[in-house]
Amino acid sequence: MASPVIEKFWNDLVSDIKSNRISLPALPEIVHKTRRMLDQGKATSSQVSKVISSDVIMTTRMLRLVNSPLYRSRRKIEDVKTAITRLGNQNVRSVVTSLSMEQLYNKGMAKQVRDALQKNWEHSSHVASLSYLIARDYTPIKPLDPDEAMLAGLIHDIGALPILEYAEMVPDLMINPKALKKVLEVLHTRVGKLVLQSWGFSEQLISVASEHEDLMRDPDSPDPDYTDVVIVANLLSYIGTMHPHARRDWSLIPAFRRLAMTPDESIDIIHNARDEINEIRQVFL
Repeated sequence: MASPVIEKFWNDLVSDIKSNRISLPALPEIVHKTRRMLDQGKATSSQVSKVISSDVIMTTRMLRLVNSPLYRSRRKIEDVKTAITRLGNQNVRSVVTSLSMEQLYNKGMAKQVRDALQKNWEHSSHVASLSYLIARDYTPIKPLDPDEAMLAGLIHDIGALPILEYAEMVPDLMINPKALKKVLEVLHTRVGKLVLQSWGFSEQLISVASEHEDLMRDPDSPDPDYTDVVIVANLLSYIGTMHPHARRDWSLIPAFRRLAMTPDESIDIIHNARDEINEIRQVFL
């Protein structure tokens, strides 16, 4: 059960959201434009590339990504239209959202908050790179989309953003790092669900944000999902650290079974794809 301090923080946060005294993080406008265009199902690659090319940062990041080990082809891709054709419209939807996430972490006035946001982003980019590889290489029977898995990894801790921003208005938390850490641990999945619901994300991605800390999660469906992928990726990201997840008995965690992999096989991902993981992470850092 959460402590009274944590429940008060949660109740105050929800109350201020409902009364419009504070706002949840908003997706950048280029993401809205791209997603709306693609959701209509009639957009051409030329139309989509025109929207994306209007944003220099997005253009640069997309070209870096499409020329990375994830999509590398025989010849270098140098324009957005070719990149979109290479990715396909559905993947463009996920990729543009993924590449915009870093903008949301460039907030916070207090150094403590800025540092926490930066640490959270670095962790999320690590989980995203691992999620991509797991979805690509370990879901052969009913394949999961690696690009969507990468996005799932990037947004799994999205609930930390509004918590950290709101904490700046709670002096007692700002002077108590242990209390703030506990608030983040307990509430980031609840708040993450609110954020992704406000963005109109799919139920699969909402489940990632709200359920990835439930290590014993074991749905009735036999098919692995993006939450399984992120649970395993999140665990792998803590190898070599003192985090409690690194000290759990991974053989008991259903996500491994659901992905038809053993903990030892998952650790092989780290060793066999270290360079690829680092190159993927560099796209986001």
